[in-house]
Amino acid sequence: MNTNTLVKYAVICGAVFAAAACSLDYNPVDIYSDFTEGVQTDSGYVILKDRAAVLNQRQVIYDRIRDAGQEPGYLDMLLLSESHSDNAYAGNPNQETTPFEVNSIEGSNSNLKRDWNYYMTNVAAANRLIQGIDELNDPALTEAEAKEIRAEGLISRALTYFDMVRIWGRVPLITVVGKDITAENIEEVYPAYFPEQKEEVEVYQQIEKDLLEAEMFAPENKPSNKTLFTKTVARALLAKVYAEKPLRNYAKVIEYANKVAADGISLVNNFSDLWGIVLANPNAPAGESNFAVAARALNTSESILEIQYPSGSWVTWMFGRSLDNWNFYFDFAKWITPSRDIVRAFDSAGDTKRKNESIVYYPCSWNIYYPAANYAFMYKTRSKYNSVIKIRYADILLLKAEAMIQTGDLSGAEQIINQIRQRAGLNALPVSATSNKENLLGAYLNERRLELAFEGQRWFDLCRLNKVEEVMNAVFSTDEGRPAQRYKYDQFSYKLPIPQDIIDQNPNLVQNPGY
Repeated sequence: MNTNTLVKYAVICGAVFAAAACSLDYNPVDIYSDFTEGVQTDSGYVILKDRAAVLNQRQVIYDRIRDAGQEPGYLDMLLLSESHSDNAYAGNPNQETTPFEVNSIEGSNSNLKRDWNYYMTNVAAANRLIQGIDELNDPALTEAEAKEIRAEGLISRALTYFDMVRIWGRVPLITVVGKDITAENIEEVYPAYFPEQKEEVEVYQQIEKDLLEAEMFAPENKPSNKTLFTKTVARALLAKVYAEKPLRNYAKVIEYANKVAADGISLVNNFSDLWGIVLANPNAPAGESNFAVAARALNTSESILEIQYPSGSWVTWMFGRSLDNWNFYFDFAKWITPSRDIVRAFDSAGDTKRKNESIVYYPCSWNIYYPAANYAFMYKTRSKYNSVIKIRYADILLLKAEAMIQTGDLSGAEQIINQIRQRAGLNALPVSATSNKENLLGAYLNERRLELAFEGQRWFDLCRLNKVEEVMNAVFSTDEGRPAQRYKYDQFSYKLPIPQDIIDQNPNLVQNPGY
């Protein structure tokens, strides 16, 4: 073993030992580089030993997005996309949430650390499924079944990396399962434990590669079950990926939006059908036990990927009242408080239908942003039985309109936007909004804001269309409820800082510029 190898080995052992010995919240299954479990057989080391192990690992990737992802994958994503934009205030001001609201985020933010570890563990789980299938020889797993399940793993990895690359830009790109370290394989294994960052375009290219392969073999769209990683999910993600700057291809956005529609996905007629629940006794006094959900909106024609909670989602009570249990945990300030700026945007458009499905007012015991007697709350997750709609058709259809605007088909884009507006009970766009590309693009961005409020889209829309500085540096002077801006938004604001703890553990990581 040469000197460099010895140094590397010492760094690995020291870092792993330090993480295990010094961090009270260290848990090996939460750290992506520790997914090295496998099975030693007479013929060597295998990741998944049989078909049963494959099915179990398949369930792991779904459990990751459903159960493990409630806090980092949903709660924190809304903090980033809504409270870090002009749509919402932090809601419950503290050292972790307020920086998103006033633009003072640093690498020491513990929310970012848990998010990073969540995403990288998702990558590791997907890699274990993908590579485990590649290396498995079990006649009980047919070729067709193997390809389908592997495609689900590819979609899971692509979905995870899509979130990561939009949040952090340059991130480690890991597509293999880390092996146990030995003196003989350390040169091979080292990059899996301490990976370097890849350029954004490389990450996007891997996402594209995964999705194109998954599109061929993933399950078909199942109208009765929108929780699956299907071909339609792959196609919707491809439409979103091709709208982003590193791989921007507006013709592909339109192509894949059309494929999603061809799969049977369509807008629901009534916007409220996406969010509503039916109470067993709507007239029951608040807080009584029969104030319970009898039915809920699931698997609508518009939904492409849903996260459903058969026994209920705990994260719901972080946003407001839970209609199935009126007073449950309603004694502390909630996250993601709708901003006065978005309230005015709804009111200016005369958009009462979407406003009433997005924002609700209740009396409460705190008055941080609004008077306690009439306080605003996010309303799109209003009971623990509501599903989280990760991807829906209105998002994809509007991206098609964006592609049309950018390629000169203004009339086609106008028709799509008016279709969305008609469902909201609004008139067609005025001539002033459609007279030229710039005006129509502004009307389009406002339409996405109102349609997709509190669904984790706003910040990424501003980034994709280079509107962060223009919009966010202005809102602090026009929104009287927003705390003072700490730092101006600039060209470095489009990506968030990499968690400092992660950089400390991995000497190959470099902090993003501006932090």
